[in-house]
Amino acid sequence: MDLTLELKEMLFRNGADLVGIGDLMQLPSEQRNDLPIGISIAIKFPKEIIQGISELPTPEYKQWYDALNQRLDELTILGVEFLEQYGYRAVGKSRAQVGDYGDDCLTLLPHKTVATRAGLGWVGKCALLVTEQYGSMVRLSSILTDAPLTTAEPVNQSRCGSCTACRDACPAKAIHGTTWKPELERNALFDYQQCSKTAQERAMQGFGQRTSLCGKCIEVCPYTRRHINKK
Repeated sequence: MDLTLELKEMLFRNGADLVGIGDLMQLPSEQRNDLPIGISIAIKFPKEIIQGISELPTPEYKQWYDALNQRLDELTILGVEFLEQYGYRAVGKSRAQVGDYGDDCLTLLPHKTVATRAGLGWVGKCALLVTEQYGSMVRLSSILTDAPLTTAEPVNQSRCGSCTACRDACPAKAIHGTTWKPELERNALFDYQQCSKTAQERAMQGFGQRTSLCGKCIEVCPYTRRHINKK
């Protein structure tokens, strides 16, 4: 079997909902660990969990958020082991590998950057990845490799159009409403500090923990709503 197909089938079999492969050579070498290929892995939230956060984040949302992150770490390890058994270099961008994101929650190579290069979606006005299939109700992880995998066409344009649903619904008023382009810095899209402060307040109200979980922009995204309403 073709290596690309075999890798994707293994990841899907173990719980991935979306897998994309992108050419990262246009990014600085230090940003991609001097590796040319990025693999983006996405897992979606259950519909009812996202429906449940229309007012406040819920304990169930926090549980699923943690569970999906754990499963993505496991998938990342499986992907690295798969590629290494064929003799290729692979770096899994799991939480352990990435480490502490710091006060501004920035990382050298965001998962959503790999996802756009891998053709999975674009970055919404809320600064989250938006996919055609599931909107923004996904969690992401990444693997970097030198394996000769078949890459997808990157997504270089937003498909949000004139929509401002996330901006209008944001409890923190942190979303600027700017249309994403690959060269934009994150702070051109939203105010992270204001978002984080309000999210912590809402999480405290919703499930009694002061952590940056809100999800309102995910819940109102028309692409998310389309998936939730699909029979």
